[in-house]
Amino acid sequence: MIVAKIQKELAKLADPQTALFSQRYFKTGPGEYAAGDLFRGIRVPVLRRLSKEYQSITLPEAEQLLMSSFHEDRLLALLLLVRLYYKGNEVTRSKIYDIYLKNTRFINNWDLVDLSAEHIVGAFLWDKGRKPLYRLARSRSLWERRIAVMATFHLVKRGEFRETLKVAQVLLSDSEDLIHKAVGWMLREVGKRDLKAEEDFLKVHYKRMPRVMLRYAIERFPEEKRLQYLKGESGYNGNQSKSRIKI
Repeated sequence: MIVAKIQKELAKLADPQTALFSQRYFKTGPGEYAAGDLFRGIRVPVLRRLSKEYQSITLPEAEQLLMSSFHEDRLLALLLLVRLYYKGNEVTRSKIYDIYLKNTRFINNWDLVDLSAEHIVGAFLWDKGRKPLYRLARSRSLWERRIAVMATFHLVKRGEFRETLKVAQVLLSDSEDLIHKAVGWMLREVGKRDLKAEEDFLKVHYKRMPRVMLRYAIERFPEEKRLQYLKGESGYNGNQSKSRIKI
């Protein structure tokens, strides 16, 4: 009943012009990464408001909403699951984590991943083994690989960088631009908290990194240092050392 009520309200809030913009912005054309995705045309602040209004939803109902063909329905479902995760006990959190990983085919765009992975996958694995991150990082699914690196944001915010650097190493040769951006972003976040940790990684790997990944990673560096990395002149001889981060 509550899913039908939510979707009825979402249908009323739909804006065709915003939907058209979203379809272009999120690359839904033939051959693009979100080909065929459907948008109602509802902005994120509205969905956040609805997540507060409907936070009494049950886990099965949230999972049902996550399976919707509409992008905004799935985003709302994820925002609800994040709320329920932080409100829940360990049993509830475990169930939400399982629901999330069971339904990654519906978490199929970068905004859906970025607004949820750290809060569910990263949070759940904080005090547990990290092997699921490497299974995701080696997945054929672009979105599961993005989940792997974005989940580590939870760890980075708590001063733990090892997993981010190890996942980044797994994804160095990834072919997808959306992975390059996510890895570079997380490396930059490491650098905000521990510049030496980021630079130790870069000095070993920067010559192998896709250009976009490197640009994102060094975005906050002083201009002279940034240009040295981009020109391959960081002053570091990569043959003199090997990465100490073992996979």
